Amino acid sequence: MPKMKTRRAAAKRYSVTGSGKVKYKKQGMRHILSKKSTKRKRHLRQAGILSPAEQKRAKRLLPYS
Repeated sequence: MPKMKTRRAAAKRYSVTGSGKVKYKKQGMRHILSKKSTKRKRHLRQAGILSPAEQKRAKRLLPYS
């Protein structure tokens, strides 16, 4: 049986941790940063974890995760 194809768009956005959670980079750190507070920017730098329902959808797009 051939290998399953990964959805490349999902692979570029999400990564799976060792415990099986799905990590993603938070939006809002590309431009117009001067009006955002330092605290807000600091929290946006940290990776986010998808909710269980969203993890199920994301993992369907990443067959080998």
